[in-house]
Amino acid sequence: MGLFSKLKNGLKKTTSSFVQKVEVLVNSFTKIDEDFFEELEETLILSDIGTVTSEEICDRLRAEVKRTGVTETNKVKLMLKGIVADMLRGDNALDLSTKPSVILVIGVNGAGKTTTIGKLSALLKREGKKVVVAAADTFRAAAIDQLNVWTDRAGVEIVKHEEGSDPASVVFDACTAAKARGADVLIVDTAGRLHNKKNLMEELKKISRIIGQQLPGCAFETLLVLDATTGQNAVSQAKLFKEVCDITGIVLTKLDGTAKGGIIIPINNELNIPVKLVGVGEKLDDLQYFIPEDYAAILFSDTIKNEAVFLEEDED
Repeated sequence: MGLFSKLKNGLKKTTSSFVQKVEVLVNSFTKIDEDFFEELEETLILSDIGTVTSEEICDRLRAEVKRTGVTETNKVKLMLKGIVADMLRGDNALDLSTKPSVILVIGVNGAGKTTTIGKLSALLKREGKKVVVAAADTFRAAAIDQLNVWTDRAGVEIVKHEEGSDPASVVFDACTAAKARGADVLIVDTAGRLHNKKNLMEELKKISRIIGQQLPGCAFETLLVLDATTGQNAVSQAKLFKEVCDITGIVLTKLDGTAKGGIIIPINNELNIPVKLVGVGEKLDDLQYFIPEDYAAILFSDTIKNEAVFLEEDED
């Protein structure tokens, strides 16, 4: 299955809900007026896009309608697709420009952090990269064992200590191992103790300091893993984590299990944090890079792109 097909399949619940609402709205109006915009804003809010972002989308659409002089409601979907894609464009690619590069993975327990690290390790390995994983979530019982299972499945190396060990010491050893083994990427797991922000912030600062000392000048990503099924709560989590550390990107998991996939839009728009990866299933290869244009096309049931193109890209 091609990447576009996987994303489309993963967003099935979201699109069936969202597209149906938009279709009903479009078919209920014969012209674009203020009543139409009010109904559209309500539809977007009910699709987990949130009040702030829904208002901005409608404001942009008003401006586009005024600029083009469009009056037919059936042309709105194409306009919306363009607006959403534009809102989501940003620094969506991972920065892996140094050897090794470092990816620090953060997120609350239950968001899919451990499985994301396993899937990301497998994704990078398929690209020919040598990956080392640091099991620095030493706080949660069984976290190290669970991560060990996923790194085994992905076929990558793991650096671990005993449960309860100092996370910074694990990271120190992992940095040493990454250099010694010629790793391309070091992925660091962390504890998800958001309920105690001060402790978490101090821990992340210490880990970042160790990485800076051991791997000076390395490309450094801090990825926040969020569970798409939590809807607007994911936005709240992102806001709290943003207070604790400098997040460079979002990984949105469990898109296949929810109709709330529209949450990608407010996360990106309101917090100015790009979505870089999305989880569209439970298999090892069900994590993929986020492409705004593909997401917008699928969200608005637009099949302009030819699936064969994506299949060819998959084989490269």
